[in-house]
Amino acid sequence: MSLDPFFTPNSVAVIGASTKPHKLGYAVLDNLVNGGYLTEGRQVHPINPKAETILDLPAYPSVNDVPGPIDLAVIVIPYPLVPDALRTCGEKGIPATIVISAGFREAGMEGLQRERELIEIAKEYNIRLIGPNCLGVIDTFTPMNASFSAGLPPSGPMAFMSQSGALGTAILDWAQAGRLGLSKFVSLGNKADVSETDLLLAWQDDPHSRVILCYIEGLPDGQEFIRVARHVSKKVPIVVLKSGVTQAGSRAVSSHTGSLAGSEQAYQAAFHQAGVLRAHSLQDLFDYALAFGYLPPLRGDRIAIITNAGGPGILATDALERAGLRLARFEPECIRELEQFLPDAASAANPVDLLGDAMSDRYRFALDQISADPHVDGILVILAPQALTDIGETARVVSEIAGKVDIPVLTCFMGEAQVKAGTEILEAHNVPNYSFPERAAMVLKGMSTFRGYQTMALPTFETFEVDHTSVRETLDRALSEGRVTIGDAEARDILTAYGLKIPASELAETGDQAVEIANRIGYPVVLKIASPDILHKTDIGGVKIGLQNPTDIRDAFDLITYRAQRYTPEARLWGCLVQKMAPPGLEVLIGMNRDPQFGPLVTFGLGGIYVETLKDVAFRIAPFSRREAEDMLGEIRAHALLDGVRGEPPTDKAAVVDALLRIAQLVTDFPEIAELDINPFIVYEEGLGGISIDMRLVLNPETPQKGLNHEAGPAGRNS
Repeated sequence: MSLDPFFTPNSVAVIGASTKPHKLGYAVLDNLVNGGYLTEGRQVHPINPKAETILDLPAYPSVNDVPGPIDLAVIVIPYPLVPDALRTCGEKGIPATIVISAGFREAGMEGLQRERELIEIAKEYNIRLIGPNCLGVIDTFTPMNASFSAGLPPSGPMAFMSQSGALGTAILDWAQAGRLGLSKFVSLGNKADVSETDLLLAWQDDPHSRVILCYIEGLPDGQEFIRVARHVSKKVPIVVLKSGVTQAGSRAVSSHTGSLAGSEQAYQAAFHQAGVLRAHSLQDLFDYALAFGYLPPLRGDRIAIITNAGGPGILATDALERAGLRLARFEPECIRELEQFLPDAASAANPVDLLGDAMSDRYRFALDQISADPHVDGILVILAPQALTDIGETARVVSEIAGKVDIPVLTCFMGEAQVKAGTEILEAHNVPNYSFPERAAMVLKGMSTFRGYQTMALPTFETFEVDHTSVRETLDRALSEGRVTIGDAEARDILTAYGLKIPASELAETGDQAVEIANRIGYPVVLKIASPDILHKTDIGGVKIGLQNPTDIRDAFDLITYRAQRYTPEARLWGCLVQKMAPPGLEVLIGMNRDPQFGPLVTFGLGGIYVETLKDVAFRIAPFSRREAEDMLGEIRAHALLDGVRGEPPTDKAAVVDALLRIAQLVTDFPEIAELDINPFIVYEEGLGGISIDMRLVLNPETPQKGLNHEAGPAGRNS
């Protein structure tokens, strides 16, 4: 169902409208009546059984008493009365409701039960619901203020959604001060029904919204958010400020991957895969909003700097380079024109230094020449207030030219008191100004990143022919025995079922069996303790490598089993795994930790014993494409090792990518796998593949088994 009734209703009922100015029900009604909504053809209906009129409008005891249809109901009554009011809305056929009332999930278990009742009623009557416990909804182009925020913010190209009502009031206050121009504002509250993904789908084609801004505290269905945002971000930039990442993902884990992964890593991977830009502060959010809201798109990474001070120009150059952008190389004709006009001491090369005595005419000439250069994709104009600087006129010149050209022009008028007259002019003409060069560079980097998201093809997800039944049997056997861990002895069957290579290996219950197996598979061999209760074998001395003869094997078998019995007396011992020793190669880690909001978070990094110390790893939410897997290899700091260093040949990166994709399919197919490690996965030189040496899994017995879960297109109740 469309969300249009929330933003462009022809009739609105305020359930709980009050005659008392200090009540929320009065504030909401007043905003609707005196905020510009009541034009020809639109109606507002106060609902209050104890009043005849409110704000000169006839009041009704119930929505059922209102003649004619109602498109939107705003509920502002005590929480015990809300379910009955919502049911009445359903009987009236009202398609959309905003529940401002608090006292639901945020109030504890009883509140959670009340909220579940609202959800059931909304489903029964096919009502879309925003809230409860929210600030309300604003559409500045309707115009409509169905909230208890005072005043209507100025219209602009920025749509904003917030899970926090208090933060929403601050955003609206900043907007009313002229800092932001909003098209739509939604306080989501508890998100009992309408969520971020619903609004993304509703706003993706909104002609008034050039950028979507989000404040998020949690995403209960992270996979749906990725699917929807991945498509919406092809049309409009999405900028997200996420809070609460440091504590939400912390929990006891038993694998290397679990210790490396957390909520922050999951969100970072999810936003990247979804084409979402991450703001790390409110300042970042505002900075991005201004650029995406008011500037033309950035076509490339070639940036020109125009400055009247050398130091700030160098700072800007450094910031752009750190952001991965390039200084534009001007056309020879452009340089000649600049050299002929500018003083001899000025610099016509990029960054263009107009000198400290530059007046507005130099800025105008430089901007005219540089904006016409086909090698320039964006311009950063820096002004430091100096004795001869005409700040106001320079701001007018920059605003005039920025409004005519088809490339983004950002400004950095540095300072505060002296440049205020100029920054006010820039703000009035919607030219983004940033106090420091680093902020401007960050915004340009964000615009460049968004351009990459738009031009990147939507991912395709490969599936491999695998032995699903064999894995099912292994997992079911472990769970039926009350085990939640699967060690290397059993995990090798899972790897083989999903097409990953493992060394020849067999389980031996005695030293003599170990010798017989070694004679058959060939020396040298590795012995590993085999126990469903011992995941970290090296911690108890449960591994012996490089065994060359029967005597070594018998001695190692006795020593390993003795250590296991001594250090883990309660562990069940199956014997030792005899494994053909693999040739040396580059050791990497492939792992997975299941995030509660996004699902399987797959990890790649250098393997061995140092992985947790170095934490040189990359993450993706499964499922992901082959291109995304290839990107993971390039994101670790030690990626050069994969390409070969100091005469070493390049490694078989295709084999690593193949292994990542197979593991992603495994953990997507079996949601009860909570953690997984392959450490090490040894990768050999190009063309020789890779081999999984040691693997362990942790299961969650409470996870319901599902069918195969491969990627679908964008989904949502209003799609």
